[in-house]
Amino acid sequence: MNDGPPRVWLVRHGETAWSRDGRHTSRTDVELTPRGKQQARALAPVMDPLDLDLVVCSPRRRAQQTAELAGLIPYEVADDLREWDYGALEGLTTPEIQVTWPGWTIWDGPWPDGETAADVGGRADRFLAGVLGSGASRVALVGHGHFSRVIGARWVGSPAAGGRGLDLDTATWSELGWSRKDRVIRRWNVPSSSAATPTATPGAP
Repeated sequence: MNDGPPRVWLVRHGETAWSRDGRHTSRTDVELTPRGKQQARALAPVMDPLDLDLVVCSPRRRAQQTAELAGLIPYEVADDLREWDYGALEGLTTPEIQVTWPGWTIWDGPWPDGETAADVGGRADRFLAGVLGSGASRVALVGHGHFSRVIGARWVGSPAAGGRGLDLDTATWSELGWSRKDRVIRRWNVPSSSAATPTATPGAP
């Protein structure tokens, strides 16, 4: 059980054919590529020493494969950890979308038949409230690129669109923690091959 505020590690799933090609992937349940599986396995030495007491995973297979290959088991599945719903833009690349909407970004919209930035920010807040109230002290969240960036932004009190400044590659880990009573980002977008390791002690609450 938690003796203080929880520390949270965000893990983005490994490479898929769609992430490799820049195609917006939310509801489409694509699996990891061979390279993505290798990336996920390389996360295991980083995740294993963390002594996690809660692992939460997106309902999408690419996230669950990553969790399993990284040794992040058992895990709970939470629908609120799914990727941003791109609606009619599912499967399209940004250049393809910009043919219709020049200058389009996911942060600014529009989002035809999908979730707005406000929608996703509200979902992130709801999900984080559950994590903070879970009683867990060390939590791993295995999910997706855009939604993890929104979680990072909302963790430090920025609007959902603040995630535009938090680039996130496949099969990377990030660490959300505390500096006294302030929520901070301690590490971000760390590749599994990096020599960086999670911080040994949290900031004092």
